[in-house]
Amino acid sequence: MATRQTPMLGILLLLCWAVTIQAKHTKYKDPNQPVDVRVRDLMKHMTLAEKIGQMTQIERQIASAQVLKDYFIGSILSGGGSVPARQASAKVWVNMIKKLQKACLSTRLGIPMIYGIDAIHGHNTAYNATIFPHNIGLGATRDPDLVKRIGAATALEVRATGIPYTFAPCVAVCRDPRWGRCYESYSEDHKVVQAMTQIILGLQGDVPANYTKGFPYVAGKKNIAACAKHFVGDGGTQKGINSDNTIINLHGLLGIHMPPYYDSIAKGVSSVMVSYSSLNGIKMHANRHLITGFLKKKLGFKGFVISDYQGIDFITTPPDANYTYSVQTSINAGIDMVMVPFDYHGFISNLTTLVNAKVIPMSRINDAVRRILRVKFVMGLFENPLPDKSLVDQLGKKEHRELAREAVRRSLVLLKNGKSGKKPLLPLPKKADKILVAGSHADNLGFQCGGWTIEWQGGSGRITAGTTILDAIRSTADPATSIVFSENPDADFVKSNNFSYAIVVVGEPPYAETAGDSLNLTIAEPGPSTIRAVCGPVKCAVVIISGRPVVIEPYVPLMDALVAAWLPGSEGQGVADVLFGDFGFSGKLPRTWFKSVDQLPMNVGDRHYDPLFPFGFGLTTKPRPAV
Repeated sequence: MATRQTPMLGILLLLCWAVTIQAKHTKYKDPNQPVDVRVRDLMKHMTLAEKIGQMTQIERQIASAQVLKDYFIGSILSGGGSVPARQASAKVWVNMIKKLQKACLSTRLGIPMIYGIDAIHGHNTAYNATIFPHNIGLGATRDPDLVKRIGAATALEVRATGIPYTFAPCVAVCRDPRWGRCYESYSEDHKVVQAMTQIILGLQGDVPANYTKGFPYVAGKKNIAACAKHFVGDGGTQKGINSDNTIINLHGLLGIHMPPYYDSIAKGVSSVMVSYSSLNGIKMHANRHLITGFLKKKLGFKGFVISDYQGIDFITTPPDANYTYSVQTSINAGIDMVMVPFDYHGFISNLTTLVNAKVIPMSRINDAVRRILRVKFVMGLFENPLPDKSLVDQLGKKEHRELAREAVRRSLVLLKNGKSGKKPLLPLPKKADKILVAGSHADNLGFQCGGWTIEWQGGSGRITAGTTILDAIRSTADPATSIVFSENPDADFVKSNNFSYAIVVVGEPPYAETAGDSLNLTIAEPGPSTIRAVCGPVKCAVVIISGRPVVIEPYVPLMDALVAAWLPGSEGQGVADVLFGDFGFSGKLPRTWFKSVDQLPMNVGDRHYDPLFPFGFGLTTKPRPAV
């Protein structure tokens, strides 16, 4: 009997030893361990292939379960307009994310992927989401707390679809409205942009007291990781040409374009996206001095640095002329995660070869993976990798739409009110015999939302759920008032109908990025023709829907009132709320409104500053007394 106990005892000892070893090996799975301890433990067990997989972000469209498992992919994204199905519900999104995540969790080490999307004015790719005003409109509110609340609402709607990461906010300081991304910038003044980085606390949650500076922070399952972009100088390119060259000295760079990153890092932002643009001729995706030397070392940023969409391809001219060089230069510059987004095989193959050849040091790979895993642990992805189905009802919820409506009201800037100061036109009377509503943008939800809405470039018509400005006027005016809508009436029609007054809503069509670059900044026809036909024969209030100041000086004398409404989003009721006096005008210009494009670039503080309306301008009105 004693001879039988010896092998049994040995087996028990072996099992105990195995359990102890396994416990040590799975320290990274213990949520009670400090984040960096978990990161170090996990990295001990990772192969080069698993590490490079973490650095690779691929498009949803090619993210099959086999690809995710074979290449250990660490991140997936939805590019502009990339959705699981047309008008997909929150549940459809959740099911897609769940399926993708389960494939990643089935790998040897079970490292969850992080899914990212451009939720830049609400969850703008998802059908039925609340679409908030674009950043330029939020800059007009001058209200960081409002922007924080918008961040929190956006986080809930993004989480409703199972997504934990957004490529927002854009903290560019747009210095030239000819730039097609100017509406993504809160202001030409870095102080306004800095104040609006409060949205990061809404997206990610409030950073605890005594939190390690520069360390990423995400509060919990109702928050999402944020991304400050585009590092750095994207808003200062020559003539506002997208992704072009910003020529500026160090004093100007640190004084204008860099300050919002100080605030973003202080607020625990999880990631920073690199700009397509160049700085004094050096592509930012290749700028080791600023990415590694300044952002990571001097500023102490501990989150991860991500490329823009196919951003490393543009290091060479023409793009993708020498992909191996692009991989080598961008990774050595300090980029941690690369938006491939389709040629994952080429990226992984090149990066593996460069590491094995010691052209890219293993220390650089380890730095990248350490930062990516740090964010994943901070987010709680290892504990809660799968979407929370209980949040699906947050998408487009009533409270969020009310918040968006408030943001619209606060963003409107009143530029003119009456042809003489003694006879203001606004607020408009709700009770009138007959009101004319005219203009290409009066009854077009897609136009009032702008680019980055459902599709990358935006769209026309009822592209998602929402209220057009015409809808809002009809619901606000007195029921006895006749509302006549004519998109582009001629002067004879206007003169012969004896209208009490007219509301003309015109502006820019939707656009995004390079497609929005404009050297003339004119309102497309029939906008100017509509203004000329309507204003004069009848008293008129003109509402401009645009992502930036546009040429309006020739038409201002014709108008009785002029409102800059920017790109208000899905809740057009906010426009009517203020036009009819239920709330007063309070917005202030976040940008200088030029007289002529020949003056550009022109920003507040410039030596020869001669605007049509100066930075910070905005007339006010008081709400009508409640009856």
